[in-house]
Parts: sequence; C-alpha cells; structure tokens
Amino acid sequence: WWIVYDQDEHRVIDSNVYVVESRGEAMILDPGGFEIFPQVFAALSEIVAPSKIKAAFVSHQDPDIASSLPLWNACNPKIQWYIPKLWEGFIRHYGALDATFIDIPDEGIDILLGGRRLDFVPAHYLHASANFHVYDPQAQVYFSGDVGAALLPPGHGAWVDRRGEDGAEGDKTFAAHMENGAKYFHQRWMPSDTAKKHWIERVRKLQIDFLCPQHGAIYSGAHVRRFFDWFDALPVGSATK
Repeated sequence: WWIVYDQDEHRVIDSNVYVVESRGEAMILDPGGFEIFPQVFAALSEIVAPSKIKAAFVSHQDPDIASSLPLWNACNPKIQWYIPKLWEGFIRHYGALDATFIDIPDEGIDILLGGRRLDFVPAHYLHASANFHVYDPQAQVYFSGDVGAALLPPGHGAWVDRRGEDGAEGDKTFAAHMENGAKYFHQRWMPSDTAKKHWIERVRKLQIDFLCPQHGAIYSGAHVRRFFDWFDALPVGSATK
C-alpha cells in the first residue's frame, strides 16, 4: 500500500508512506512526521487495522521519517520498531521511551513478515551516515527512502510518466522528471560518490520492478534502470546549485 501526503501549500515536505501487508501482519515503512500523522493514520485505517501493525521501519533519523513515532506507539504499543543502531539514541528524542526498538546492524538484516521475507539493505550516507532501504524480493519492490526522491509541485502523479516507458518517449519523460525535481535533490542531499557507487553496485544485482522513494513519484519498469544509470553518472556532494 502507498499513502501519499501532498498539499497545496508546502508547509512541510511531501511524504510517501508505504505499508507491507502479508497474511494478516503489516509493517509501516518510514511512517512520517508528527505534522502528517492524522492524515496518514486515517488513510491507513481504511485499509489495515492499526492493531495489525506488527512492525515499523525507520530508515534514518530525520523528522519527516519518524517524528510521529510516539503517536503510533500510543495507538499500538505492540509495534516493534526497526531502526538503524547508530541512530537509536537520537530517535529516542522524539519520545516514546517505552517503545520496542530493534537495532539494525550496519550490514543489514532479513526479517519475516507474515511469512514474507523482507531485506533491510544498507544505504549508508544516502543521505544519512546510517541509512537503510527495504527490498521485497517476492514482489520485486524496492523502498528507496531519499534515493530517487524528487521535490515535485503539488498534485503530481503517482508515477514517473509511464508513456512509452521502454522506448524513446520513456527517455524523454524520465529526463524531464529528473530535471524538474530530482537532480538538485540528489546533488544537494547525497554527500558521497563512493557510497553512491557501492549502493548502485549492490542494487543492480536485484530484480526490481518498482523503485519507491519517500518523496515524489514511483519509478517502474525501464525507469528503474534509467535511474541507476543516471544516478551513477551524477556528481554528488556539492552545495553549489
């Protein structure tokens, strides 16, 4: 499931919240900030009972990722929170000191959710120093956090334009998307070319049909390969516009 928070006035950055459900168990991925909790909770309640949320995944420490943690914990204190080990002491500052935290080691781990394997994939320095993504090998869906993110205008579509996705038209629509919202984001927020290269080498070995970032639109099909090629060639780590 995909829950998007998008508003006409950008008081807060737009956020994509994802939910994986398998055999009656659910995990919420990067549940979002305090500001958007009411909207996300209401939308989630239409598809999954909050009591079925077994676990939550936090990719890194930013407030748009996890400042809603104490509110979710108040609604369901049984949620197990998977967080980067490096950031535990920082994430606790959001509150909910009684929440159940499970540290993700730097090398990542695999877990089972309703019998479905989920892989927590290291993506360190993209952009946080301890950072992870989630890969569902059965669905071939890769939840990429801030990698692939784009700062798009309100009302943007759910997908990077899929018209002519496998051909020349797909090349044009992909290039337009990157120039309109993704290029500056990646150059400004991603600090390390070395980390970027390591990540690309790792994920190119995976079967990925959908690349799902935490901001902006979802990449599908040939756009996933286009993104890897584009990101591989992009110089990052500069504060110059």
